[in-house]
Amino acid sequence: MVMWHGVRKFGVVALGTGAGLGAYYYQKLRDNQQNVQMSWTNSDKPVNACALWDSNWDCRSPRSLVKPVKNDTPQEQNRYNSELEKATPKVARHIILIRHGEYLDLGDTDETHRLTTRGRLQAQYTGKRLQELGIKWDRVIASTMTRAQETCDIILKEIDFDPKDVKHCAFIREGAPIPPQPPVGHWRPEESQFFRDGARIEAGFRRYFHRASPSDKHDTYTLIVGHGNVIRYFVCRALQFPPEAWLRISINHASITWLTIQPSGNVNIKYLGDTGFIPAQYLTNRIPRDAKNIV
Repeated sequence: MVMWHGVRKFGVVALGTGAGLGAYYYQKLRDNQQNVQMSWTNSDKPVNACALWDSNWDCRSPRSLVKPVKNDTPQEQNRYNSELEKATPKVARHIILIRHGEYLDLGDTDETHRLTTRGRLQAQYTGKRLQELGIKWDRVIASTMTRAQETCDIILKEIDFDPKDVKHCAFIREGAPIPPQPPVGHWRPEESQFFRDGARIEAGFRRYFHRASPSDKHDTYTLIVGHGNVIRYFVCRALQFPPEAWLRISINHASITWLTIQPSGNVNIKYLGDTGFIPAQYLTNRIPRDAKNIV
């Protein structure tokens, strides 16, 4: 009887131990599976160098503008802190990019590339939307190409801004900013066009994309009426994405893209190609198929 009791006790202990080990290894296996499934969010690998943010991307970081501390004296430290404070922006810059409305490419010169009736309606809806946002515009800039000028003129009828104060900029004319990755078969400009247009469009980016001046007292709002290729390139550059990725983005005619440059130099995007305010029957993003040189 005593022996049978011992056997039963041993069996219970063995069964409990086996169950415990089974549960342990099952949980361990389950944890490993979860780690594998979530490795893209919980990776132990260092951050990809391409994903690191360059805080001095516009060469206006306060620390890059102030002479370094020469010694550890209180006077020198006070001098450095005072100059650093004066060089630090206090407000944000909002840059709102508008793509021109739909147009017809029926001639060999820019003057013949005028908005369609639908393109004019698109621009009118965009102007009304901008007016609804209640923005007080500090600057309005338009590409010198005909379709952008026409779009800007229509928008100006809806917003509170003096047309005489509009700046016209040739840097942001449409073009081929950089060879896209992946390449596409239906659009292959010559290398000379990328060489010529790329430098110009990059110059436009550097002219308009930078943090606020330390002397600015309030957030500023800049409206830029331009082109699809240029806007997509600007978005990639501003967010420090590979600029070669610009053609992976698609934006509609007369769409609104809103980027904000914070005082720290950080950049975020509020809208990308927003056209939710335009009725569906008026939405387009390509030249009508009865026109040539479809992009």
